[in-house]
Amino acid sequence: MSSPLADRIRPKTLDDIVGQTHLLGAGKPLRRIIESGTIPNMIFYGPSGVGKTTVASIIAARTNMTLHILNGTQAGVSDIKSVIADVGTFASMNGILLYLDEIQYLNKKQQQSLLSYIENGDITLIASTTENPYFAVYNAVISRSTVFEFKPVEAQELEKAVQRAFRILSERRPLQIEDGVAAHIARGSGGDVRKAMNAAELCALSAEPDEGGDIVTLSLAESLTQRSNMRYDRDGDAHYDILSALQKSIRGSDENAALHYAARLLEAGDLISLTRRLLVIASEDVGLAYPLAPVIVKACVDNALALGLPEARIPIAEAIIMMCTAPKSNSAEAAIDAAIADLQKYGAPDFPRHLQNKHCDGEGAAVRGQHYLYPHDYPNHYVRQQYLPDEIKDHVYYEFGENKTEQAALQYRRKILSEAE
Repeated sequence: MSSPLADRIRPKTLDDIVGQTHLLGAGKPLRRIIESGTIPNMIFYGPSGVGKTTVASIIAARTNMTLHILNGTQAGVSDIKSVIADVGTFASMNGILLYLDEIQYLNKKQQQSLLSYIENGDITLIASTTENPYFAVYNAVISRSTVFEFKPVEAQELEKAVQRAFRILSERRPLQIEDGVAAHIARGSGGDVRKAMNAAELCALSAEPDEGGDIVTLSLAESLTQRSNMRYDRDGDAHYDILSALQKSIRGSDENAALHYAARLLEAGDLISLTRRLLVIASEDVGLAYPLAPVIVKACVDNALALGLPEARIPIAEAIIMMCTAPKSNSAEAAIDAAIADLQKYGAPDFPRHLQNKHCDGEGAAVRGQHYLYPHDYPNHYVRQQYLPDEIKDHVYYEFGENKTEQAALQYRRKILSEAE
């Protein structure tokens, strides 16, 4: 069985790689390291199909070190021990280079087993991961490595790779490529070179037969790549990045951007993550500036979940637009975070006796009776008394926001304070 096109035409030199110019361009850090011939421990972080494995393969080919390749999805303790067994042998005379793909799938113990060897230089580690290494990789491995972030390939660069793929595919059987095909595939691949190569190969395989060479039409390319630009993984960084972009857009009152990110989540079929995040935003970012926001968003979310897709998009859009155009306040979040910070700092000191449930006073009690003042017995249902523990009795957590709703509450508070007995 023939290997995928992406593997057959994998670049052999740094100059053949498309994209990653911030790392591999002339004079850039990673290129200088590779050309120096002295390879440190490195972690390549970025989405799939952007050249991490290709760069690691080129590095391996340029060294005289013994190369071991492991994949974190399949490697076990025995595989790691096999690599370590080469340390100190004739096979490791020029050093051992371990390329560990998808390192995030190794557990902590497996990653720890490599520590001493990569620290003293017996093993040079090049690891790759599609997940944020600062969360997915053991800290001690991170501290002994340099992290390089690979980014999705720009469509303009990716188009060059697609054109090269069609040239190679035409060597087997002549192809006629309509104008715009390569550009459409490049735009629709979400910066993923491998995905673009697979799309080009699919187009070649399903091209319309013709005596002058099979024809790859733009309509064919559109039908084969109509959803391929959705770079999304519910358990990966892209998932949280889109949710983050959605929340920051709503917080920033940009309904157009917020609708865009919501559309990406809806197209990926991830209604649950979207609705949960909207519920959070209603309290975290709109908050007390519009106290009805959580109620309205909850109603929209309930409607969306009851309807299901595609109709769910309508109440979702209502909730998003309402929150984008509403006034904003994070005063409630800031207040509870300040209270939690005090709790962590001071612990849980005893609170005033008059707030406690009724207890029988012992013979040695210095103060007998609770002496609690019932606010409803006083004008404006308010009376001055201490509620916080003595140690933090003057601490203030909540600051009234500058929006109309909270300012009205502030004026009422000032009124009852001025009239209190």
